Amino acid sequence: MKRSKTIYRFLLAGGGTGGHIFPAIAVAQKIKELKPGSEILFVGTKHKIESRVVPELGFDFKSVWVSGFSRQFTLNNLLFPVKLVVSMIQSLMINMKFKPRVAIGSGGYAAGPAIYGAHTMGAKVMLLEQNSYPGITNRLLEKKAEEIHITFEDSKKYFREKSKLALTGNPTRINLKIIDKREALSSFNCSPAGKTLLVLGGSGGALSLNNAVADSVDELTKAGIQIIWQTGQYYYEKYKNLNSEMVKVLPFIDDMSAAYSACDLLLARAGATTIAEVSILGVPVVFVPSPYVAANHQYKNAESIKNADACELIKDKNLGNELIDTLKKIIFDEEKLLQMKNKIKEFSKPDAAKVVAENAIKLAETA
Repeated sequence: MKRSKTIYRFLLAGGGTGGHIFPAIAVAQKIKELKPGSEILFVGTKHKIESRVVPELGFDFKSVWVSGFSRQFTLNNLLFPVKLVVSMIQSLMINMKFKPRVAIGSGGYAAGPAIYGAHTMGAKVMLLEQNSYPGITNRLLEKKAEEIHITFEDSKKYFREKSKLALTGNPTRINLKIIDKREALSSFNCSPAGKTLLVLGGSGGALSLNNAVADSVDELTKAGIQIIWQTGQYYYEKYKNLNSEMVKVLPFIDDMSAAYSACDLLLARAGATTIAEVSILGVPVVFVPSPYVAANHQYKNAESIKNADACELIKDKNLGNELIDTLKKIIFDEEKLLQMKNKIKEFSKPDAAKVVAENAIKLAETA
């Protein structure tokens, strides 16, 4: 197969959720920083977060038709084989035209056809695994990979190709930083007086977490706590009527540097991207792990941090009984906030994006 003269050509595939797409974006940004002339193409799905966020950041984007397979019977499952075949053909066509030297898969169902197609066309493959329990896409692709970069030590036991594994950490966006708190609060039309709680349920939102916050709004605001609340696109219409001077209800927050900088305390799911970001920035956090993920990996991730006194942890089923008291107890305790801030930084791996990007560039040079 004839190769393009451009050595530094990378295809990145993944998405469906922010937890899959943002690590890939971090790697792409770092590749561009290290090799400004690199050509980068993202492959994902048309109606998920990647189709909006990736082009906004200036990267080229192509979509394939594949969608996830539900564990429950749905009519959409009947279309899965057709979508998979079409997506494989689309992926081969994309790769034949783009001719990547290196393909980087960050998980999610969109990564499967795209990375398989890239490997078929001769690209070197790298995989990013954000969670302690690896997703099925990465487990299926591991034989195709040259390197597999994991975030948690626990992931090792689920992969057969041990020699390919590197405990690198989860790449975070290079523009993520703590900014002036007054400036950050102003960007959300929040007051610099009092305490500020940031609520994140992931890019898609979390219904149980949103419901618990909605039930707690009156008592929290009466205590002088203002709230910046990302409901997720799916749930915004349900909660937007709670928007007020003290409660800023948003479907999605693009400027996470401002959001993290504005808050005194974060309430969030224990997704791998959130863990990586708060660890690097030192954001005090109360984790509410999702009970709806494979092998309960969010709880396992958060539990290891809790055991080091670096976060607080509430089980999803206990939200109704524990949320208000836990938040009020921590957010007004300056000593506790400082301890959590310093402790959680011990879990950070700030060089993860740089390590993956440098290795991708080396692979491109040897492809």
